[in-house]
Amino acid sequence: MQAPASCLLLLAALSSAPFQCSSEVPPSEATEETPGQALYELAQRFRRQGNEKAWRETLNYLMERHPSSRFSETARQDLGL
Repeated sequence: MQAPASCLLLLAALSSAPFQCSSEVPPSEATEETPGQALYELAQRFRRQGNEKAWRETLNYLMERHPSSRFSETARQDLGL
């Protein structure tokens, strides 16, 4: 008789467990920066330091490696492409 009770207890525990679905987090709610964001911020730091070559190379790298990033489009606009 103990086995059915254990099964019922397990079933009850599993049925009340939260369901976790993967979903895209809106950028305004993100708690971690994305690779695209980190690269874009690095490029901006280079530009503030007057290193135009590093700025351009970093933006090009961002566009090549993370083309679907929202920062890729911003990089394209910054470069006038």
